[in-house]
Amino acid sequence: MSSSLVSIIEFITGIVLLFSGGEFFIQGSVALALIFGIPQLVIGLTIVSLGTSAPELFVSAHSSLTGSDSLALSNIVGSNIFNVMVVLGCSALLRPLKVESRLVRRDIPLLLGVSAAVWGMASSGLITWQFGIALLIALIINTTWEIRTAREEPQKTQEAEPTINMERDSTNFIHAALKLLAGIFLLTFGSKLLVQGASSIASLLGVSEAIIGLTIVSLGTSLPELITSLIAAIRGQTDLAIGNVIGSCLLNQLLVLGGCSLLSGGNGLVVENLLITKDIPIMVITTLACMPIFWTKGKISRGEGGVLLGLYLLYIADKLIPLTFPSLHSAYNQLVIFAIIFTSIIIIYKTISYWFILKNNPNN
Repeated sequence: MSSSLVSIIEFITGIVLLFSGGEFFIQGSVALALIFGIPQLVIGLTIVSLGTSAPELFVSAHSSLTGSDSLALSNIVGSNIFNVMVVLGCSALLRPLKVESRLVRRDIPLLLGVSAAVWGMASSGLITWQFGIALLIALIINTTWEIRTAREEPQKTQEAEPTINMERDSTNFIHAALKLLAGIFLLTFGSKLLVQGASSIASLLGVSEAIIGLTIVSLGTSLPELITSLIAAIRGQTDLAIGNVIGSCLLNQLLVLGGCSLLSGGNGLVVENLLITKDIPIMVITTLACMPIFWTKGKISRGEGGVLLGLYLLYIADKLIPLTFPSLHSAYNQLVIFAIIFTSIIIIYKTISYWFILKNNPNN
């Protein structure tokens, strides 16, 4: 069997194991939490969110431990870009997503602030373990704040939470523990296969691990978020569809990046120049673009979802064209610049329109 086929099989098998492991991890964790009497509110805000981000956590952690810093960081950056553009975009195409004011007032500004802080630290070329500790402390503060503020609005929180079946999930301790252990095993083994396959594919194609991490690895690890949000949109749980994306993006940076910077040892995570100059800024800009999109009529329309999805296709094409049609790359860059300018004009127009509406109708 050729080495390229082995790498592809490893990569696909890794994705399947990560997806299965994430499901077992959530089921086992929720069951144990219910057995120990942890409130459903806390389960919804912590364990379920962690379960959908578990593939990113295990893949990036394994990459850090094996010295693949570029793959670890690019997986986080690529996953956040994928979550905002593809997960939100596809969900909005299925059903326009209603945006709660809490997202605009609190969650999006928080995500934007964290993303900007990550960009600032990464611009030095190194994400140190001290910065990792700061991110983990921020995670603890944010989780505590989430739980406290959610208790003040229990009805809204209950509507936005994933459904947890108390009778089904309150199984015996051994059964729950076995599910949790099975999930951890599948996540660990799946992340190892995925990283091995991705690294081999990068070598065979002659591209950096960062490119692979930003594209196919981030797509594979973001499948749980995509499926969760699509199902939520179909069921009409638009709060869950959006909250899943924002929560996952926050966890990717606070937990996954914070943990990876500690696992990398005293040297910290080395940041590839491509990520500093292009992809991390794109991650920050896509987060910033959420603000005016969320402002418009309090929802993400199907048209805006289509725009997000189209921008992601342009982003991926920008990664692939230099490898397939290098002669067209210069012309394509001009097309991308035009698309960015056109999108920016639309965003500015929508922002100005929103503020005029607020000024004329302050009660809205």
